[in-house]
Amino acid sequence: MTTRFGVFVPQGWKMDLAEIADPIEQWEAMTAVAKRADEQSWDSIWLFDHFHTVPEPSDNTTFECWSATAALARDTKRVNIGQMVGCNGYRNPSLYAKIASTVDVASHGRLYAGIGAGWYEHEWKAYGYEWTDIPQRMAAFREATEIIYKMWTEDKPVYNGKYYSIDAPINEPKGVRKPHPSFWIGGGGPKVTLKLVAQYADAANIGGGNPETFREKADILRGHCQKVGRDYDEIIKSTNFNIFPIDKGDDPQKATVKALGPMNREKFDRDNLIATEDEIADKVEAVLEAGADYVIFYVPGVAYDLDLLERAERIAKRFA
Repeated sequence: MTTRFGVFVPQGWKMDLAEIADPIEQWEAMTAVAKRADEQSWDSIWLFDHFHTVPEPSDNTTFECWSATAALARDTKRVNIGQMVGCNGYRNPSLYAKIASTVDVASHGRLYAGIGAGWYEHEWKAYGYEWTDIPQRMAAFREATEIIYKMWTEDKPVYNGKYYSIDAPINEPKGVRKPHPSFWIGGGGPKVTLKLVAQYADAANIGGGNPETFREKADILRGHCQKVGRDYDEIIKSTNFNIFPIDKGDDPQKATVKALGPMNREKFDRDNLIATEDEIADKVEAVLEAGADYVIFYVPGVAYDLDLLERAERIAKRFA
């Protein structure tokens, strides 16, 4: 499977629009990145499904994921558009399936529909969603995945679960990509998430870019595929990197301040790869050797400097 690359657009969640005051200008900065990516060689653009900023909730802008997905679908012509990943707790799964079907049509079949169990407790509670323990969240996630798949592949499906049920909903059109919208499941949980990938997903996202972890999770996924009779090789195996390309000899401390801006917190510094293009490429190559075939870059600061997207694309093109 050929290695493909995607890139996140600045959406506000990581404080990456905080230096722009006007919300319309913030939106246009996000759109500008999407349009430039559409003109370049990127396979996809991505959004986060969150309501409050990290590393801590603030009053700064965070644009809603699915509204932005639909709008960017009409602002672009070629690039695929995904969510990394949609939070199951924020939308009833049958509504999620309907929304995704609609956006798949609006994008002319360019939707990468992402789903995950969710984790950001603060925003769940702030928006009035019931926060449950992990076993309950994962059980609900399992049911939701089954319902979404049924909504895309069956006419008037019926499902009666502990957490969700549907009674012959009509979902037309189901989308335009065949056999259904591209289904991406995020997370590396061995007992639920990776098993659901083997059963239903077109792609898995195992985040973090760590080769050892990726190899371990990929082996688990391979085992699940064998048990259900699924071809492991037909599933996209993706991972994420937060990157900020710098030149050799640049001061890493100054580069860090420039890269992270208002998000410059110690707990998030460790997740950012602030390095030369050669050094970033070496990290990417390591996770590809571990079994990844799809890489998604998050580039802090790209809302203010589109040249960063050019530099990120140069790295991606090394693996074309």
